[in-house]
Amino acid sequence: MKATLTEENYLKALFHLVDSENKVTINELSKFLNVKMPSTNNMMKKFAEKNWVIYETYKPLTVTSSGMREAALVVRKHRLTEMFLVQKMNFGWENVHEIAEQLEHVHSQVFFDKMDEILDFPKYDPHGEPIPDKKGNIIAQDLLQLSNCAVGERVIFTSLTLSDDGFLTYLTDKNLLLNTEILVLKIENFDKSMTIEINNSKEILSRQATEKILVKK
Repeated sequence: MKATLTEENYLKALFHLVDSENKVTINELSKFLNVKMPSTNNMMKKFAEKNWVIYETYKPLTVTSSGMREAALVVRKHRLTEMFLVQKMNFGWENVHEIAEQLEHVHSQVFFDKMDEILDFPKYDPHGEPIPDKKGNIIAQDLLQLSNCAVGERVIFTSLTLSDDGFLTYLTDKNLLLNTEILVLKIENFDKSMTIEINNSKEILSRQATEKILVKK
C-alpha cells in the first residue's frame, strides 16, 4: 500500500534529520514538521507497524533500512522534479522547492522514471544534493563547510546544507552558483565573516552563510 501524503512528509523529515546511526528523537521530528507531539507519536507507532522505524517509549527512534529506503524514494521524487524544473522548464534554482513539494506526492513510478530518462539520469539536483536511485541508494559525498576553510584555500562550491528560497536568492544575487571556484581571502576574527574571490570579484559572506555552503577541495 502506497504511503499517504502525510506519511511521505514524515518520511522525508526522517531522511533529513537522522544522525549517522539513523536515529532521531520524537521531539526533533515534531519541531521540524511543526506538528504536536501526540500526533507525531501516533504516526511513529504506525511507522513501527510498517517496520519503517523501531519505536520505544522515551527513547530515540531508529529508522530501519526499509524506512530509509521509503524516505529516500520520496526525496528522489522531490529532487528529480527540482532538476526537471531547472533544466527543462528554465526555473531558477530558488523557485522550484514549493512546486516540487506538490509533485513529490505523485505515486506513479513510471512518471518519475521517465523524468529521470529525459534528464539523462542526473546524479545531483540543482542544489548539489545527490538524487537517490530507484532502489533508494544514495551517493555519499565527502564535503566540508566553507566556514571550515582557511585563508588562501581554493575550493569548489558543490552543495548546500540549506536550500530555502531566501538563501538561494541571496547566493544568486552574489553570482555564487554551483561549481564556482572560491578563493578564501580573509576571515574576520570578530564575527568570522569571510571575504572571498569568485569570478574575479570580491564578496563578503556572513558566518551564517559560510556554514550552509558545502565545498570540495
